[in-house]
Amino acid sequence: MIRKVFLAAVLFAVATTAPMAVAMSPGEWGKSVQLAQARDPLRQKPKRGTTRRFASLRSDEVNVRVGPGVRYPVKWVFRQKAMPVEVIQEYDTWRKIRDWEGAEGWVHRAMLARKRSIIVIGKTKTLRRRAAEDSPAVARLTRGVVAELDRCSKTWCLIDVGNYEGWIKRDGIWGVRPGERVP
Repeated sequence: MIRKVFLAAVLFAVATTAPMAVAMSPGEWGKSVQLAQARDPLRQKPKRGTTRRFASLRSDEVNVRVGPGVRYPVKWVFRQKAMPVEVIQEYDTWRKIRDWEGAEGWVHRAMLARKRSIIVIGKTKTLRRRAAEDSPAVARLTRGVVAELDRCSKTWCLIDVGNYEGWIKRDGIWGVRPGERVP
């Protein structure tokens, strides 16, 4: 009985520490490497039918991870609710996102909301009463201001920020694709 337990422990140790101890032909080795790569979520391509889209962060604190799962370390933490992000890949319940500065990482889908938002980029932008350059100014928005997106025309978007509502030119914001019509 003791001998069987000892032998099982030795076999387990050999199997876990030296998995390639089994003789493989070069062809089998290549197939096993391809299979391992195919199962690695970081090497997988987006699912068919998955389209890139914009979303917003649902919480004031969202962990962004290196890979799709809690076993992957946290790269950084978003600390602003409603920040717009672009979903660029999906894996199970995880979404790979890109922020307005180009940083990428993985978040759980529960941390994303469908409600659209934008962030002001570049220099200070003017929020206007109507979608026209000669319309009166409602407010001046600096880089990094996050606002709720209501709708967009070809060149202007209607947004809500704090107690202000108005139109901003599309070239001054991030969170809407060029030419995209937002109802």
